[in-house]
Amino acid sequence: MKILGLLGSPRVNGMCGKLLKKALEGAESKGAQTKRFDLIKCNIKHCIGCFKCVFENHELPIGTCVLKDDMASILEEYAAADGYIFATPCYEGFVTALMKKFLERKIALGFREKEEYGKIAAARVPANFKKMASFIVTANCPDEYIEIMGDPVFEAMEGHLMIEQVPSVDKLYVGGVENMSDETFSEKLSKAFKLGVRLVEEIEKTQKS
Repeated sequence: MKILGLLGSPRVNGMCGKLLKKALEGAESKGAQTKRFDLIKCNIKHCIGCFKCVFENHELPIGTCVLKDDMASILEEYAAADGYIFATPCYEGFVTALMKKFLERKIALGFREKEEYGKIAAARVPANFKKMASFIVTANCPDEYIEIMGDPVFEAMEGHLMIEQVPSVDKLYVGGVENMSDETFSEKLSKAFKLGVRLVEEIEKTQKS
């Protein structure tokens, strides 16, 4: 089993990065192979909205983008993976620009005929609910602000997976990071580890069914 970690924080060793690292360790403890993409280190250009990746080459598992950067190779690994852990801080009530840019460019996983106006693109290779994802969101605002700081971020990431037929397992909101004690953060790291464990366990159930 292969689990991909996708970090939307510009600080690779910040709290969000440490939580993702621990979650991937949890997945590894269940025998999964893992790989982490720090999006700040990846060359991912802004989508220009030409939709060529969606409208053309429908026989391909991944649409061909006119932009030449790291995204094509990332999507190849993404498509081959069994599960995902998305981790991002909440910036101004939403995902970071890094994560948003990645989500936009995942449009190449879908297809649509040009004349099908107003329709949502369909998945080129639907996961058929055999793959799963979990999410980690960090924010300065404490846990009681999850509805305005956490939920919109979770929804932004989760919504992109609906078309791919990838259901979610866990959503870990870690608020109050600005002044969090070492003891409390240690507890959050333990939850992140369990998130990784549970993701692998849930994927295994679908693969056996």
